[in-house]
Amino acid sequence: MALLNFKKREANTQADAQPLSPEVEAFLQGYSIEVMPRTAAKIDDFRSMLPQGTRVYIAHIEGTPIEEMVATAKRLNDEGYPVMPHFPARIIQDEATLADWINRYQGEADVKQALLLAGGVAQPHGDYHCSMQLLESGLFDKAGFTNLHVAGHPEGNKDIDPDGSFKNVSEALGWKQKFSERTDAKMALATQFAFESGPIIEWANNIKAAGVDIPVHIGIAGPAKLQTLIKFAIACGVGPSLKVLQKRAMDMSKLLLPYEPNDILTELAAHKAANPDFNITNVHFFPLGGIKTNTNWAIKNGGAAAQPATSSVTS
Repeated sequence: MALLNFKKREANTQADAQPLSPEVEAFLQGYSIEVMPRTAAKIDDFRSMLPQGTRVYIAHIEGTPIEEMVATAKRLNDEGYPVMPHFPARIIQDEATLADWINRYQGEADVKQALLLAGGVAQPHGDYHCSMQLLESGLFDKAGFTNLHVAGHPEGNKDIDPDGSFKNVSEALGWKQKFSERTDAKMALATQFAFESGPIIEWANNIKAAGVDIPVHIGIAGPAKLQTLIKFAIACGVGPSLKVLQKRAMDMSKLLLPYEPNDILTELAAHKAANPDFNITNVHFFPLGGIKTNTNWAIKNGGAAAQPATSSVTS
């Protein structure tokens, strides 16, 4: 019966939308979402799914031609969504390639924002191995980018700190803080997703205490099958909060039900409401169960903050 009820709720329309709480509605204001060219191509019109002006990150996976990335950026920009393409350092051959990408994005798609990160490949394809080198190039500032986001790791990153510590990621974060003080662009930390609010809150408080005042856009995994989330969590190196999924997998009453981010968002939103100066300012969704699934969840649970630009709702 629970499964049937869940499917019935999936068919709800915008008229049924109710926020999980006023705090969650406020917390979801200005949320962003991530797509890839191949997933974006399956969506007929993002205006029926996303609030007007939603920032859309475009993930650049190794092997994706830059032409596809730029075409996706142009399409989204034409629909009224500011785009933030990924610039993964390790797949960029050299400064000439970086300059070419920037020129293409700006000239063909009016891109003014970028997420700079190391990238998911083990060996660099060329001259760059980290986002700090991309920032140091000066090309983004020269091109007048208004927003530059960099990666944050609430649970650490074993690719960067194999010993499980936060030493290297903390040093990199300190460097990015200093860069944020000399660039004209607005900077933010876009984090990896996690499934437990406690470690996120502790990490956010710790970096603030260490003098990092770059706003945090917290990564949240959108609704998805449990098996899908566990697969992505392991592949992306999600740390302590993976036990939340493992515990759920052991509960037969929940094993077959898709995961939804209700609990973690409710807890983070309540903390934000009680601590207005909390440095997490925005939510960034990873739609691991699909863009439509994620946006439908937001429409039904996010109140006015998540209503799409047009009245039709994708089911």
